[in-house]
Amino acid sequence: MPKTAIRQSDQSVIGLFRAIGVDARALPRTRPLYRRLVALLESAIARDALAAGYRLPPERDLASALQISRATVVSAYRELEARGLLRGYVGRGTFVSAKPDAASAPFAWRGKIAAAALLSNDTTVRDLVRAAADPDVMSLAAGVPALDCFPTDAFQRAMNQVLAKQSDAAWRHGPTEGMPRFRAALADRFGGEPEHILVLAGAQQGLDLLARCLIDRGDAVVIDRPGYLGAIQTFRGAGARLVGWDITRADTDELEELLLRYRPKLIYTNPTHQNPTGITLSIRTRRELLELAARYRVPIVEDDTYRELAFAGPPTPPSLFQLDDTHTVVIRINSFSKMLAPGLRLGWISAVRPIVDQLTLIKQQVDPHTQNLSQLVVCELVEQGVLDRHLSTLKAEHRRRRDAMVQALRQHVPPGELRFNVPDGGMYLWCQLAPKVRARTVQDLALRESVMVLTGNPFYVDQGGDHQLRVCYTSQPSGRSAQAAKTLARSIVSAAEEPADARASVRVV
Repeated sequence: MPKTAIRQSDQSVIGLFRAIGVDARALPRTRPLYRRLVALLESAIARDALAAGYRLPPERDLASALQISRATVVSAYRELEARGLLRGYVGRGTFVSAKPDAASAPFAWRGKIAAAALLSNDTTVRDLVRAAADPDVMSLAAGVPALDCFPTDAFQRAMNQVLAKQSDAAWRHGPTEGMPRFRAALADRFGGEPEHILVLAGAQQGLDLLARCLIDRGDAVVIDRPGYLGAIQTFRGAGARLVGWDITRADTDELEELLLRYRPKLIYTNPTHQNPTGITLSIRTRRELLELAARYRVPIVEDDTYRELAFAGPPTPPSLFQLDDTHTVVIRINSFSKMLAPGLRLGWISAVRPIVDQLTLIKQQVDPHTQNLSQLVVCELVEQGVLDRHLSTLKAEHRRRRDAMVQALRQHVPPGELRFNVPDGGMYLWCQLAPKVRARTVQDLALRESVMVLTGNPFYVDQGGDHQLRVCYTSQPSGRSAQAAKTLARSIVSAAEEPADARASVRVV
């Protein structure tokens, strides 16, 4: 063994001895000996002398230093690994993975969690939906439509009709792809072919299925920058290398450079009333995007969630899915969460038949079929024209709420402290704070007054968003806009007055 390797091994053993409080001659010779070593290591882990991520010495080196058999060290390491405190990796070594659980648990559960699962540690989505469900919090964070516009009476009538005439279909198992009648209604209303549609329990499920279907660990994915945080979390959790494409400039030359440099597995974009910026890509940019995708053989996942929420004005450009005449380049994902209500958990994917078939095989493993009753009721709303009438009402209300929020912010926030463009659809104001004001500080201060907004950070795949906020103007009635704006104004002013060191140390909500 090279001398440098010996020195490194010696240092590893010495560091361990210091942590557990023994030396090579001090290990008591009680029997069984490995249990004494287990107790010493467990104690050191419990008091953070050996922190998570600490690399233990190789079994052979530790055995030699302690003058015990290698089998004894192997037994101790395996015992601690079984308890979830250590994790061994072939070719890398053995690492501390977790502290002992409280309440005399037989093993540390966190240490049992798969390494891939530990990548899912961003709580942003959970926090914002929790706040949206809390009646004591005025949430401007979660993307929620004007729920008081929901067609409750029509929904109730449709459900009664389904239960009266199709109760057997509602309660039995259904096809994993979705109810045939519902798939036909979706194709007729939103385009495509019924056999090219997979019904989902919400668009987020669709992103998860696409990640599992298309992404191998290490694959590159080009995504809007800033972009939808749910997509960022899902693709990152699948082990993808995320590459941001500046959606605010939408420079297709830049996109081509990214395609050449990273050779991505797919492009994810939300081109219509984009979340979070509200931007809608021009038809020219859409055609250039499709041309690049076809030339470099990179599929596009188009999030079309906000298409139906355009206010009166110039016609919205056709979707990428519509412009893709052969429907071979674009996979489209959509949801009723923004058109009707997020509580329905109902969406769909449109794609070529081989992809739909593969996604269906993956879906059946965790969700044999999306709830039949929801499919059949919403199908009635689509077929009877209720959905279209509702959308007309909803868009008018959303426009009123947008105007009220814009007016309130302009009235109460000091000039120059909050800049934003007024969108012509969607749900959000993408707000830029002054350079001296950190978004997380504003978020924290506003939440103390029971108003929640979302910082810009989760929408970036890299560093960004420190001075940006996303405000959902559709979630609250117009009459509450002034209250929300006054709270934000106070929070912004207070954040601007805080010392730089205090702004840097503010807690993350």
